[in-house]
Amino acid sequence: MDTVVTPEMQAALGTEISRKQSYPVDASDIRRWALAVYWPEEPPTRFLGTADEPTLTAPEDFNPFAWRVLDISQHPAASGIDPNDPDRTERQIGVAGPGLKFQLNGGMEATYGAAIRPGDTITSVSRLAGYTEREGRLGHMLISTTEDTWTNQVGELVKRTQQTIIRY
Repeated sequence: MDTVVTPEMQAALGTEISRKQSYPVDASDIRRWALAVYWPEEPPTRFLGTADEPTLTAPEDFNPFAWRVLDISQHPAASGIDPNDPDRTERQIGVAGPGLKFQLNGGMEATYGAAIRPGDTITSVSRLAGYTEREGRLGHMLISTTEDTWTNQVGELVKRTQQTIIRY
């Protein structure tokens, strides 16, 4: 089987695409998120807190980057790239892409670690994680994976997501 993964693309595996840091998470951010997500039902008490504030934790789907972020950095090549460009993944890190014409979402997988609590600052690091190839009904397919790892201020894993894009 012929490959569309160039040596330059292979060498770029593990390259950081972007990095973000959240503002410290506020207890009211967690409460508002939980109220919105569980509406019209009442959220579990652990998402609303009690008089004993240390028991307050965020739902796993809480996003500390949903509002403003404290800091964001991207590879210098990332600016001005069309979000619908099938070669966007590689172009964001200054590498020529495979030149395939079509793309679709291949899904996402999430792994959760430490709960987010009030006062936490979360750092997100997105990297190019892998390539696999196969033949499909529409021809040669490139399956690309990016990994986004969230850690808290003490370095504990909070969440890891793997996003898959299928290009052909």
